[in-house]
Amino acid sequence: MQVQVLFFGMLKELAGRSSETLSLPEGARLADVMRHYEEQIPRWKELSPAIAMSINREYAGSESGLKSGDEIGLLPPVSGGSSPAAAEKRTAHCAIVYEPIDSALLLAAIKQPEDGAAVMFDGIVRNHTKGRSTLFLDYEAYDEMALKQMEQLAQRALSDFQVRDVRIVHRLGRLQIGETSVLILVSSAHRAAAFDACRWLIDTLKRTVPIWKKEHFADGAVWADGEPFPAEVPRAGSSRGSGRASK
Repeated sequence: MQVQVLFFGMLKELAGRSSETLSLPEGARLADVMRHYEEQIPRWKELSPAIAMSINREYAGSESGLKSGDEIGLLPPVSGGSSPAAAEKRTAHCAIVYEPIDSALLLAAIKQPEDGAAVMFDGIVRNHTKGRSTLFLDYEAYDEMALKQMEQLAQRALSDFQVRDVRIVHRLGRLQIGETSVLILVSSAHRAAAFDACRWLIDTLKRTVPIWKKEHFADGAVWADGEPFPAEVPRAGSSRGSGRASK
C-alpha cells in the first residue's frame, strides 16, 4: 500500500523535501513509518521522542494502523517556517491568513451590547530572542490540521468557560518586527471568564496546534525551540496508541 507523508519544520529540512509517497506492506503502523526514517536519516532517531504524528489530520500513536491513501503528518514540537502565499482559510471562529492582521477591526467586530468584557491577546514579533537581534520570522503550518485544531479549541473555550464568542486568527508566511502573528479575542458578560478563556486558548494553542516558527538573525537562522507536546498527544517515542483502528 502507499501513504502520503508530510514533513514540517526542521523535519522538512532533515528529509530534504516537504512530502513524499511511501510504500508500506499491508498491516503497517505508524511505528513502521518512523522506523523507515530512522534508518534513512541519521538524526531522526534522536528526535523521535519529541515528534508527534497524525493520520488524516488527527493526532495518532505509534501503534495506529494504516490504510492505503492515508495522509501521515510528522510534526516536530510546535510554535516554532515559511509557507508559500496561499488563500486564507476559515472556520466558524478561526482563520489562517497570509496578510497583516487588523487587531482593532477584529476587536470592534466581536463586541456586542450584551458583553461586559472583550479580552484580546495580540502576539507580536519582537526584535530579539535569547540575546540575539531578530530580523524577521517565517511561520509555516500543517494548514488544514492547524485550522481544525484551532476550531476545536474555540469550541472548548465556549463550552468550558461559558463565554459568548471567540476568535482565533494566526498569520503564516514572513512577518516583520512589530507585526501580529496570532490574535485571540474573547467576549463575555463577565471579565473573569474572558480572561481565563483567553489565557487558556493561547497557552494550549502554543503547545498543540501544528504551527512552526523559523527565526532569522543577522548571523543565521534557526527553527524556534517548540514547547513539548502535552501528555495527551502521543509521540513517536511512546508506545501508546491513539485508539484509531486499522481499516
